Amino acid sequence: MTYLLIGLHVTVCLALIVIVLLQMGKGAEVGASFGAGGSQTILGASGGASFMGKVTAAAAVIFMLTSLSLAYFYGSPASQTIMPASVNVPAQPAAGGFTGDTSAPAEQTAPVAAPAEEKK
Repeated sequence: MTYLLIGLHVTVCLALIVIVLLQMGKGAEVGASFGAGGSQTILGASGGASFMGKVTAAAAVIFMLTSLSLAYFYGSPASQTIMPASVNVPAQPAAGGFTGDTSAPAEQTAPVAAPAEEKK
């Protein structure tokens, strides 16, 4: 079921991209917005919805429905996960601290004595 939805989703996504790119831009109808010719139509300056506009709307609705369906199916607790049920926490480092590099042991240095206070 999910493979069918994924296939439909990808197909509609690619179709939506092609449909949007095939449409004419609004720049071709700029003259109508300033009162030239087409502004006297019943449905306004843009006129009725074209065939490509209806196909775009249908593809967008199908895209949204498949998106919501896939989110529902993959968001359910029954879906498989790669995360383990429990996570092992590594042991805390010794009092000397953790240097971050585990490839080689840390260099041992002799402790430096604090300077003695001067007596007055």
